[in-house]
Amino acid sequence: MKEPIKWVTNTMLKTDSVPPMALMTEDAIQKAWNFHRSFPCYQVTPLVTLTQLAQRLGIRALYLKDESYRFNLNAFKVLGGSYAIARFIAQRLGQDISTLPYEVLISDAVKKKLGDLTFYTATDGNHGRGVAWAANKLHQNAVVFMPAGSSHARLQNIVKEGADTRVTEMNYDQTVCFAHEQASQDPHGVMVQDTAWEGYEEIPGWIMQGYGTMSYEVHQQLTEYGVSHPTHIFIQAGVGSLAGSVQGYFAQVYKEQPPVVTVVEAAAADCLYRSAKENKLVSVGGSLQTIMAGLACGEANRISWQILKQHSRYFVSAPDWVAAKGMRVLGAPLLGDRQVISGESGAVSTGLLTAMLENNDYQDLRETLGLQEDSVVLLFSTEGDTDPERYRSILGDGAWSSV
Repeated sequence: MKEPIKWVTNTMLKTDSVPPMALMTEDAIQKAWNFHRSFPCYQVTPLVTLTQLAQRLGIRALYLKDESYRFNLNAFKVLGGSYAIARFIAQRLGQDISTLPYEVLISDAVKKKLGDLTFYTATDGNHGRGVAWAANKLHQNAVVFMPAGSSHARLQNIVKEGADTRVTEMNYDQTVCFAHEQASQDPHGVMVQDTAWEGYEEIPGWIMQGYGTMSYEVHQQLTEYGVSHPTHIFIQAGVGSLAGSVQGYFAQVYKEQPPVVTVVEAAAADCLYRSAKENKLVSVGGSLQTIMAGLACGEANRISWQILKQHSRYFVSAPDWVAAKGMRVLGAPLLGDRQVISGESGAVSTGLLTAMLENNDYQDLRETLGLQEDSVVLLFSTEGDTDPERYRSILGDGAWSSV
């Protein structure tokens, strides 16, 4: 018997703006995009049109942003870490980030002014790899801590970027606290984390802006495709920084026709779902065991929560089988659709959409969301096969198909 999908309607919606929304204005996100495209290896990642799948599911159109191509790192996370590091350097130099493209940041003059910095972070894999990559590219240092049970493949990918990488015996949220302690004890240490707490909000805000490059590209791509606006967006969440970034940006660029946004979490770490259900911010403890490693976070980003609780319409708690289903749907596409290699955290929204529209057990959910034949749906595949062994077990051996 499969564990059921759970969902809740957000009763905290408001129409007034909130201060964190200022982080995600089109001008602010364009500045992040300009920074990212200054990297020689920058390329716009594909927005895949899944025409055959949309037809099968009974909706008008389905678009999916494929982040497996991002900077050859197989995940979107580098957008946040790299931008936050650049903004910190710009602040340290007393300059605006717009005056510090990549070629200037790696110059001898900047290095001489800055000296050596060490960027600390905690990660389940993708964020740490992005921070390590950015520190390496900008000729700085990185120390990355990973929680117990972390994937060996993801660990090795971080090590390859030159970071001092260590696996702890703690869960993700405890590892974040430990990394912060270590950074605080280092006179040259800087914490780069995508969750926020009291007294630590500026860098998480920059990370959310960095993620905005992905949404900025999508907006341009949809415009090129002749799409006026998506009617529905499904976005996955760990601490919620990405979800808040996506929600904040699209609520403003599509202000006249705001999409219905549904936030999707792993059932083992569904702090936002529980927060929406209880109308207050709550945390989830324990080991947070889920195949969706990138979503195994029990404490939400408080900045992002301010955006999500006022604008996102629905919150979903998804068991592991939903992510596995999404991986198979994308990895073995219908004839005529493009294959997308999507990892566990990247595919959960696709799994949710297909489960809702194929299974009458979730008819009430799809009707509540207003999914119908004229719906235009936007999804984000935020990672590729960042754990290749697990990816093969799910697609090739059918793992997590009946649990």
